Amino acid sequence: MSDTLPVILLVGGLGTRMGPEAEGRPKALVEVGGRPVMWHIMKLYAHYGHTQFIFPLGYRGDWFRRYFFEYESQTHDLTFKLGETDKRTYHDANRESDWEVTLFDAGVPTNKGARIRKAMERSEAKTFFATYGDGIGDVNIEALLKFHRAHGKLATLTGYQPFNQYGVVETDGDRVKALREKPRLTDWINAGFFVFERGVLDYLQGDDSVDLEKETFARLAKENQLMIFRHSGFWASMDTFKEAQTLNELWDKGAPWKVWS
Repeated sequence: MSDTLPVILLVGGLGTRMGPEAEGRPKALVEVGGRPVMWHIMKLYAHYGHTQFIFPLGYRGDWFRRYFFEYESQTHDLTFKLGETDKRTYHDANRESDWEVTLFDAGVPTNKGARIRKAMERSEAKTFFATYGDGIGDVNIEALLKFHRAHGKLATLTGYQPFNQYGVVETDGDRVKALREKPRLTDWINAGFFVFERGVLDYLQGDDSVDLEKETFARLAKENQLMIFRHSGFWASMDTFKEAQTLNELWDKGAPWKVWS
């Protein structure tokens, strides 16, 4: 098991593509299998021993505060007297009791790069994990960290080759040679699950408009400081409510990202 590193979760986005079915919830709090998708991400990191979580809050940050403040009472059987609600007896073990959660307001319009900077500045750690609050997979976090430390660069992102959402028609002129049903793409996409050295802070300086992908990663890549960890297992993002429904269906069938017991 690796040494414990802080995990920054990017959950401040507006989540407008989720639609009215999400009932106004921030995207990271939309449930999969009865738990917010961010909980699944946290369970993945915790499985590998990383239980320090930092949330640079933005859109509806009060929802996240309420979720964690009410976590015990919402997830466990309990007994209490109505006149003494602060004295509660919980009847089952809390497997998340060692999780440390830091919540702070990073500002609603703040871009992801600035969110990460503000989160890193709240810790003295030399190395950080960071990821989006809406992408889940069976990423081997221990192997990711080992890869990152072996190459010695400032940053690592996890890459994934998704499947085409459409079937592909192979042709020879106007003649159809074959049809392939939703093949895996040959290009790699950014699946999140980053590892950053503290030196990345030098690439995140500026105001709240600092962008992660277009500015920070572009500069890191140009200066040969960004590497890709190739993940070939399961990964999925949850940008729309339809994708949330798909993840719920997968959860009912066994959840390919559930590496914890």
